[in-house]
Amino acid sequence: MPNKITRLLILSGLLGGCILANAQSSDLFRLEYLRIPENNTGINTSRYRALINVPIKVNTNNYLVVGSEYNEFDIEFRKETPFNKDDVEQLHVIDFNLGYITKWNDNWRLVGIVTPRIASNLTGGISTDDLFFNATASFWKEAKDAEKPFRIVVGLSFNSTTGIPIPLPLVSYYRRFHPKWSYTLGIPKSNVRYHISDRHSLQLALLLDGYFINIQDDIQLPEGEVGSRISLSALVGTFWYQYNINKNMAFYATFGRSLILEGTLRNDSRDDVFLLNNEANLFLRGGFRISIF
Repeated sequence: MPNKITRLLILSGLLGGCILANAQSSDLFRLEYLRIPENNTGINTSRYRALINVPIKVNTNNYLVVGSEYNEFDIEFRKETPFNKDDVEQLHVIDFNLGYITKWNDNWRLVGIVTPRIASNLTGGISTDDLFFNATASFWKEAKDAEKPFRIVVGLSFNSTTGIPIPLPLVSYYRRFHPKWSYTLGIPKSNVRYHISDRHSLQLALLLDGYFINIQDDIQLPEGEVGSRISLSALVGTFWYQYNINKNMAFYATFGRSLILEGTLRNDSRDDVFLLNNEANLFLRGGFRISIF
């Protein structure tokens, strides 16, 4: 029983961390492609991601941020399954972001974000079960011009997909401790980066990835079980190359491998009812981003 409880806590934390990614993101625009190739389970996945956030200046110290993010997951099953694969071969996650940034005092800014979400296979329009709600509130402090620049974000985040009905802590700390080296500690990503030049950098990173998505037409499984959700939770170690066009625009490519991974079908109570994949796998991604830092 302790092992099962520990596993559930880890996976809940992973899934929560995946969804916290938007809260920690500084992207204004991003296009990204992710490939999880086939392993012994006979499953391969492609993800197409597009994101845009637009900051609107309200006055000297306050900004309104509006935006959206779309993720499409295309999943291919090469082996037979005891259910209709058509229902889960294409999945969609659509976020709508509304945020507000204000100056709290001379050192800190307050950031609040609400993110309604549609996460579904969308086989029959949009239903109430496809709708989720995420929100974050955090304090942000930054010293760009210090001898050793740093940035810290601390706050709380609530999302309706983790199964934990309380806000979860959000922490991110960045420091440029050497002209050639920097690190970030936090969720959903921690890394150590080597800055080869202003244009080129390499990093080793540990990050969270995954999804939690409603299945509109329940999947009938053996022994009377019913799958109404599909989820993937992964802790991934990656090697990352980034080419900076300027201070805010960059192309990047990463090669990674999962350290923990679990893909499952779940019932209405969010209990696991069918294991799809729990084997280590490659995570290959590349993209273009415009970021505020």
